[in-house]
Amino acid sequence: MTKPEAKATGRAASAAPSQATLSEAGHQPVAEVKTALTGFLSEFNAFQAEIKTSLQQQEERLTMLDRKHATAAARPMLGMTDQGAAPHQKAFDAYLRHGDDAGLRGLTLEAKGLSTQVAAEGGYLVDPVTADTVRGVLHASASIRAIASVVTVEASSFDVLVDHTEVSSGWATEAGTVPEADTPQIDRISIALHELSAMPKASQRLLDDSAFDIEGWLADRIAGKFTRAEAHAFILGDGQDKPHGFLTHPVVVNDDWEWGSLGYIATGNSGEFATTNASDAIVDLVYALSATYRANGTFVMNSKTAGAVRKMKDADGRFLWADGLAVAEPARLMGYPVLIAEDMPDIAANACAIAFGDFRAGYTVAERPDLRVLRDPFSAKPHVLFYATKRVGGDVSDFKAIKLLRFSAS
Repeated sequence: MTKPEAKATGRAASAAPSQATLSEAGHQPVAEVKTALTGFLSEFNAFQAEIKTSLQQQEERLTMLDRKHATAAARPMLGMTDQGAAPHQKAFDAYLRHGDDAGLRGLTLEAKGLSTQVAAEGGYLVDPVTADTVRGVLHASASIRAIASVVTVEASSFDVLVDHTEVSSGWATEAGTVPEADTPQIDRISIALHELSAMPKASQRLLDDSAFDIEGWLADRIAGKFTRAEAHAFILGDGQDKPHGFLTHPVVVNDDWEWGSLGYIATGNSGEFATTNASDAIVDLVYALSATYRANGTFVMNSKTAGAVRKMKDADGRFLWADGLAVAEPARLMGYPVLIAEDMPDIAANACAIAFGDFRAGYTVAERPDLRVLRDPFSAKPHVLFYATKRVGGDVSDFKAIKLLRFSAS
């Protein structure tokens, strides 16, 4: 080989890449793809884990919110500016705080079984939540209402029809004649509804405080006032612009009882129980009531009388009085529940200090469903008055269903 040929061959050999170089060049893109794919999978897994963690945190937050809402439902709201409140609640709250009635105009306040419009004279209906709170307190109070029959009416009075006759009956033969039934003798007892009012007041500064539960406060004040007024009227009301209390009806010796009066049993001793066998008067009172009513009988007396009665024992030395075994269960006297009503008279000469009867049948409370509130920011500055009104009535609806114990010689 000549020198020129050798030089050419050397240049060609140096210009051509080796087999190892070609192999490395072929594997380099594959490695880059693998590295990129590994990084992508790693980032995707991290993103997936982040999404999973975010969803888990969201579920935990929702669970905490549900628990908070459940807790909030069991206690009054501190902030009355809750954006999630119902429109009628926010409108009523604005009216109570600032007298802003724009949200109440044309608004229908609805409750279960109730749909009433805003009063034209400027007295606005309480929202259903507050109204239900007031009713709940009234029904749970130590008042005749708790054991009486309570009806809701839309009229100005409620009529109770009482049939005094029994349908005649007798044994009949196949060919015998059947006598005609007696003509019914029906009495109508009309229970008029009267206006019951309360006027709580609060300072404007207190009303401006957003943390002040004004609806709860208003409901408590109204319910407290109405409870005291009703409890007195259902027992001692004279029927003039108020309910007719059952103790204001004529009372006669039970043997001389007639419709329109309440029968009584005498203790045998003026102003106190008999000196011997004092508990006999309680037994006689229970069995003076017909068995039809006795099954649902309830004693009614005040605390002072209850203190004297609970010391009584029967002939075997056992107490007639038994305290309730469960929370909120009433005490029992001779097995019958006892309602402590402080408006019942104390033990005194000729006083009917204890009543026993089926008050669900014997006394009826009639009321309208609407409760109105009128806001007055002028009469008692710097306080704001809230004039709340409700119409209610009550009277004896069955004179056979209630008997009295009179502390008299006869």
